Amino acid sequence: MSERSGIPGEGLVKGLAVTLKTMTRRTTTQQYPDVAPELPPRSRGVIALLTENCTVCMLCARECPDWCIYIDSHKEEVAVAGAARPRQRNVLDKFDIDFSLCMYCGICIEVCPFDALYWSPEFEYAEYDIKDLLHDKDHLGQWMATVPPPPAHDPHGEPAKEETTAARKAAAPTSSAARPTVVRPEPAPAAPRTAPGVTPVAPEPGPAPAQSPEPGPAPEPGSAGDGGASR
Repeated sequence: MSERSGIPGEGLVKGLAVTLKTMTRRTTTQQYPDVAPELPPRSRGVIALLTENCTVCMLCARECPDWCIYIDSHKEEVAVAGAARPRQRNVLDKFDIDFSLCMYCGICIEVCPFDALYWSPEFEYAEYDIKDLLHDKDHLGQWMATVPPPPAHDPHGEPAKEETTAARKAAAPTSSAARPTVVRPEPAPAAPRTAPGVTPVAPEPGPAPAQSPEPGPAPEPGSAGDGGASR
């Protein structure tokens, strides 16, 4: 016989106590679909595509663990004013996501460098045929209307990198105009360089300039020097 003998009916009383406690609480059951559920702003419903931002970099298709993203594109030449030759750009032809294979991990949205993919809280897109769960780029673009706006920044948090860069560029002309202009002296001509271990040779002196002869004494009058005859 067990040493710890409980009171008969103790377990029944504890069970009824839990039942009575639950019966006094207000129910939290949501009457879906008559009442729409209140989803968090970052809920993962369906993926929306902003076609204008897609550059066909293929990062989302390569990083998808389920390989449920299919992309196809072609190149077009664009004439640029002042360029020597036209440039090429990728034009998106096909962007499909098979939601029958997607596991809603969100990797494609995180790795997109140009913000072309977004989460939408819409989740009511069930189909009777599994083939209809393949959404093309037009269908994905329609989900952009249901994407909620981004949350506001924390006023006490650090500003975004884009805001800091824009503020620095806006303050650059003002700071440069306030700086005084400094006139730097022109550097003196550098002395001719010689190879290491070689003594520079002084230039040889040139010939001395010719000196004009000093004037002699003037000849006396009547001498042969003046050309006159002696009398």
